[in-house]
Amino acid sequence: MSGEVGLRERKKRQTYQAISEAAIALFLERGFDGVSVAEVAAAADVSKPTLFRYFPAKEDLVLHRFADHEDEAARVVAARPAGVSPLDALYRHFLDGLERRDPVTGLNDDERVLAYHRLLYGTPSLVARLYAYQGRSERALATALAAAPGGGLGARLAAGQIVAVQRILAEENWRRIAAGESAARVRPDAVAAAELAFAQLRGGIG
Repeated sequence: MSGEVGLRERKKRQTYQAISEAAIALFLERGFDGVSVAEVAAAADVSKPTLFRYFPAKEDLVLHRFADHEDEAARVVAARPAGVSPLDALYRHFLDGLERRDPVTGLNDDERVLAYHRLLYGTPSLVARLYAYQGRSERALATALAAAPGGGLGARLAAGQIVAVQRILAEENWRRIAAGESAARVRPDAVAAAELAFAQLRGGIG
């Protein structure tokens, strides 16, 4: 029985991925507002009702990549080694993302990633939807911080500051790369900026 469930889940994931890839290809070619949901469904060879079962809103066709990261910060906090503070675990995770050129950190100059980011940040409705994703990430992180020693009433404030810092760091990396700098050139400054940002989080702005 578990094998059948696993097979169904894999098929669902494959369909989910195929629909999104078809959508993003069309959006990159003609712009987000220049493509209808019906055209995406036709390109992915699914019906519109099927498409909406996987993606409740048109914007989600693009932003599903961020959905995979919604609870990432919360998972990092929950899985941190003994003796490591939540903030230090998140700092190390962010540095690891810079090292891996994770697109979520903004430090990636692959042309496909740049095209995706141009689509995202150049479409107001997508930017607005992105903030909704970040809001859910903040709530998940606040829950994880509340369960950590010293958590509680301040967890929401801390989560809001951490998520904002990560967003600003990523946007700054993306801004410089979009202006023509390479990821290799930006990386030392990105690491220094992360060090400064997390140091401010630890000690307060002052």
